[in-house]
Amino acid sequence: MPEQLSQSQIDALLKKMASGGEDVQEEKQKIKEYDFKSPKKFTKEQLKAMDGLYETFSRMLASFFSGLLRTVCEITVVQIEEQRYYEYNNALPDTALVGLVEMRPENKRYEGSTFILDMSTSVGFYLVDRVLGGPGSGFNLSRDYTDIEIAILTNIIDKITQRLQETWQNNLPISANLAEIQTNARLLQVFAPEDVVLIVILNVKLGQVEGNLNICMPAEFLESVMHTFSLRYARPAKHQDRDKEEQKKRIILENVCESDMEIRVIFDQFQLELQEIMQLQPDDVIPLSKRVDSDVLVTVDKIPWFTAKLGQTKKKKAIRLNDILSGDEVV
Repeated sequence: MPEQLSQSQIDALLKKMASGGEDVQEEKQKIKEYDFKSPKKFTKEQLKAMDGLYETFSRMLASFFSGLLRTVCEITVVQIEEQRYYEYNNALPDTALVGLVEMRPENKRYEGSTFILDMSTSVGFYLVDRVLGGPGSGFNLSRDYTDIEIAILTNIIDKITQRLQETWQNNLPISANLAEIQTNARLLQVFAPEDVVLIVILNVKLGQVEGNLNICMPAEFLESVMHTFSLRYARPAKHQDRDKEEQKKRIILENVCESDMEIRVIFDQFQLELQEIMQLQPDDVIPLSKRVDSDVLVTVDKIPWFTAKLGQTKKKKAIRLNDILSGDEVV
């Protein structure tokens, strides 16, 4: 049916409706279900801020894995969602690699909390195989980790924790420490089952293996510190060594000093009509509004910098600088 109906078509439809020959179908509205038992605690802007934070974390972690394993690594943020803790815990496999990270803000106004990092077993076995010099082919295993493997993975997760701390430091001064490693998800009781948590799902591609690295964060902690976040993620200026800063300024100044710049001395400025300028002849005298002993303006690349006095030295015209101009000062 065309989008626009003619008048005759409209009249025909009205007649059918009046006679009952045409059923009128009401437009179905799209209704989105809302669970009042589990209200959403975070806005889209706040989730966007978390997405930006963990995008930075993903890049740092991918660089760390590439250097450690000598292979191409790609890590992306797949999804950020909030849910009940029991939903997250029930989704964990029986054989899991879970790290408990204690997050302690330096500001005493904020209470510390615990983050949960869980890694796919395929990624875990791949890391162990590559670190021990293997080709990284034996990662599809369905067994528990050995004590030696747990020791190796503990060291790796500790390095991941350091990258997590560096990422959060851009928004909140905080310390992150790996408390312990768990391999049995059923014994993992960090939060109450009904507590709301925010889950960050990271997709990890290491060579031929692909898996997830998930980070579980309590909503109560995030709500208390979320106001410190900036959507633009403007990083604070790093405090560098003063000696290095002075050395850097000196090198820049030395390079700038080799640049050629034009210096002009302007005694006075005035305007004439074009007709008067066309009538000017040699030996004509143009009166100025300034005295001969008045200050002159010295410009550097057309920017006023100094005031000076006219003079003479060794039978050559010269100027003597008086003052340095500041801001938009005009003589």
